[in-house]
Amino acid sequence: MKKTPLLNIALSRLIASLGHGDLVVIGDAGLPVPPGVELIDLALTPGTPSFISVLSAVLTEMQVESHVLASEIFDRQPPALATLQQLQACGMLGAARTLDHEAFKALTAKARAVVRTGECQPYTNIALVAGVTF
Repeated sequence: MKKTPLLNIALSRLIASLGHGDLVVIGDAGLPVPPGVELIDLALTPGTPSFISVLSAVLTEMQVESHVLASEIFDRQPPALATLQQLQACGMLGAARTLDHEAFKALTAKARAVVRTGECQPYTNIALVAGVTF
């Protein structure tokens, strides 16, 4: 049995398979997933699981070098934004980069996987760039 809090088999397999620079996207329930990109669909009901609960679980196992947000998140100010800013301030998300939402959606085509949450707040999406622990 695993010692870390992350119990989802698909997420654990994904994180264990990442190499330096690989991209993992955690998205709201409406983020489109490009053909050919693995979808790990955790969405159950609106809000369940929340974006932050999924991100928090992923961060228990994934080394993050940097992250990408859509610039529209700063205009819309979804509730998760405050937590994202706190995580960045304490170094959990590495360097930040922003793209407009269309460019962010195009970036998802390069992801190893998109993790769909039950989040129903627009622009509550993040692309995590895998780092290394050494």
